[in-house]
Amino acid sequence: MNKTRPTQLKREREKSKRERAQKKLARRADTKARRDSSPQTGLERLDAEIAQIVPGPQPVSEDE
Repeated sequence: MNKTRPTQLKREREKSKRERAQKKLARRADTKARRDSSPQTGLERLDAEIAQIVPGPQPVSEDE
């Protein structure tokens, strides 16, 4: 009987699965580090005219 072949194939699959998981973790850590070190985006990039607008209901203007 040739029982070693399926075991070897399974071992190779598991090894490649572990390697992919390690690469994925490294990629996620790299992305997180790059995101944490980069300047914040958002209000800094907004136009000065719209930076003071608050989302949600706006106060009633005095013209009405």
